[in-house]
Amino acid sequence: MLLESVLIFFNLLAVLSYLKFANSQKQRPFSLRWWFWLTLTGMACSCAVGVKYVGVFTYLLVLAVAGVHAWHLIGDRTLSHVRVLCHLLARAAALLVVPALMYLSFFYVHLTLLCRSGPHDQIMSSAFQASLEGGLARITQGQPLEVAYGSQVTLKNVFGKPVPCWLHSHQSTYPMIYENGRGSSHQQQVTCYPFKDVNNWWIVKDPGRHPLVVSSPPRPVRHGDVVQLVHGMTTRFLNTHDVAAPLSPHSQEVSCYVDYNISMPSQNLWRLDIVNRESDTEVWKTILSEVRLVHVNTSAVLKLSGAHLPDWGFRQLEVVGEKLSRGYHESMVWNVEEHRYGKSQEQKERELELHSPAQMDVSRNLSFMARFLELQWRMLTVKSDDSEHKYSSSPLDWVTLDTSIAYWLHPRTSAQIHLLGNVVIWASAGLATAVYALLFFWYLLRRRRCIRDLPEDCWLRWVLAGALCAGGWAVNYLPFFLMEKTLFLYHYLPALTFQILLLPVVLQHVADHLCRSPLLRSVFGSLVVAWYSCACHVFNTLRPLTYGDKSLSPGELRALRWKDSWDILIRKY
Repeated sequence: MLLESVLIFFNLLAVLSYLKFANSQKQRPFSLRWWFWLTLTGMACSCAVGVKYVGVFTYLLVLAVAGVHAWHLIGDRTLSHVRVLCHLLARAAALLVVPALMYLSFFYVHLTLLCRSGPHDQIMSSAFQASLEGGLARITQGQPLEVAYGSQVTLKNVFGKPVPCWLHSHQSTYPMIYENGRGSSHQQQVTCYPFKDVNNWWIVKDPGRHPLVVSSPPRPVRHGDVVQLVHGMTTRFLNTHDVAAPLSPHSQEVSCYVDYNISMPSQNLWRLDIVNRESDTEVWKTILSEVRLVHVNTSAVLKLSGAHLPDWGFRQLEVVGEKLSRGYHESMVWNVEEHRYGKSQEQKERELELHSPAQMDVSRNLSFMARFLELQWRMLTVKSDDSEHKYSSSPLDWVTLDTSIAYWLHPRTSAQIHLLGNVVIWASAGLATAVYALLFFWYLLRRRRCIRDLPEDCWLRWVLAGALCAGGWAVNYLPFFLMEKTLFLYHYLPALTFQILLLPVVLQHVADHLCRSPLLRSVFGSLVVAWYSCACHVFNTLRPLTYGDKSLSPGELRALRWKDSWDILIRKY
């Protein structure tokens, strides 16, 4: 909520700068003043988007108005072709290039200064985390780049939802019979575990050779190669077969094969598919390669279903085999995060080796653009919490002021701070929008019949005011109906600001063009003074609740519940 006031500042600065630029356009194009306001418009738009992504709505509004003005400019026959081209290039540079460069510079500084690992970097890819100091970079320092036969690896799911997790197995097996009566293979469980653990380690094995160590020189694994994955701590092979998964019955169960001497042979061959490869002979690389593991026998792909297993699965995440025919999804993609070359053939020595650091240094720093693009994507797609909040609300509640937010309550007195709207301002802003829309369509209809109620310059100002103010309200409000996120009253404040800006425009228009007689102007002026007095009275009445500078008795608190009193009055009469 603290960002909303900064966002509103840059939104209004962008609109003000563009209006100043439009005025300069009429007087002295390409003057220093003209360039200043045009450039400031682009900079303010960039800052608005930099504060919050919703700032892009105001940016698009300014671009739309600028586009309309540029279109009229192209049709101006008094300007030469060269002059028109210069105008268009200047606008493109100031409103497109400058904001893009500024936005990039924000994150260049951000990523340069914040170069160390933090508590929430696990939502980023392994490559991004490895580019930060400490954290994963400390763990992965000295890892070999190319995965070879005999490599010991941990496999992280690229999708990272509902939580980042690693391919995992342990001694426990699937229950013989599930709660719904279906049977299982009773093989060793394979899950996705959201914490670092020694049971996350797997060994990449060549199906044609027995050793579980890296040869000298190492034989790298390439796209299309068939491999076996051996669980490091239990030495059992990653396996899947035509048995329904515990929570996803349309998918195959994934397990580590236990030989029970029954008619269920192991099916443990997997074909490596490097999704982000540049050639069909590309080598499997640590952190950088995003891979799918396709089961040779059934063509099922190793996939994170995202469902939490019951208590018998220790509430870990289900891993399944998904048929390739059902399409591609990020939950099918994995990358090697931790990696070392295995040197010990004996199991006890290998278990000790799994805890020891590697010795070979390989640099794999991501470029700035790669980190920038990933960070933007994560900010757009990652959801922190889907649950409803006590003070969450819907966009319809904002217009009717049917909601508020309690921010602070004094532990001993009744002093408190709420986010409240001034009902007079709120209702007047909504009424101004409705009046503007009615008048606009009325004038438009009459102009169609060649009846000019307004001089041309007044009409153009009226249209521009509506485009910026009514349009600003619409673009900052309507998109919230499409957003699947927890919403609060403060999300409406940028839209409300544009509505409030429209209020004096409508009042001025009514006074100048609709109240033609002195009597009407006098009455209208008295109404405006009365309206202003009411707004000040409501502000003064609700001030203790919005500033928390005064303790309130229970009776005073009840007296401020105007909406409840109004609802009771309506029901009574």
